[in-house]
Amino acid sequence: MLVMEEEKKPLVRGIVRIAGTDLNGNKSIESALWKVKGVGHMYAHAVRLISKIPPEKKVGLLSKEELSYVEDIIKNPFKYGIPGFLINRPKDIKTGKPSHLVSSDLEITRKFDIKQQTEMRTRRGIRHQFGLKVRGQRTASTGRKGGALGVKRKGKEKPAKAEKPAK
Repeated sequence: MLVMEEEKKPLVRGIVRIAGTDLNGNKSIESALWKVKGVGHMYAHAVRLISKIPPEKKVGLLSKEELSYVEDIIKNPFKYGIPGFLINRPKDIKTGKPSHLVSSDLEITRKFDIKQQTEMRTRRGIRHQFGLKVRGQRTASTGRKGGALGVKRKGKEKPAKAEKPAK
């Protein structure tokens, strides 16, 4: 009598951590990488092509070596030949060299750049300070923050309260 062996399905991890971000393990590598701050559609596609991972493979099925390789590609794009137009910081203010920042590094650097502009009192820094549009957009009808203040309606005036006689 032949015993049928059950197919062993690989265990899919539900949450995978790449570049300091928790990713859904049931998604494909490209769509999962979009959740990492600093990684867009094209950058995720380039990372997948360089790592030679099939497009339909789920992130939860990747081995630890593959995950570390993907993370290294994300953090060191020039080492693996990712073109310069895909990186998010083509010229650093201090060093003048191109770099690619992800997750918390990107947020901290962006806040520092805005703070530096406000301290130098540049046009962009002043507009950041006042919460206005920075990149030349029109502001006559858009970009208003806060709710509507409303208009006081005309109506019956309330009668004045009668004063109490003094004793």
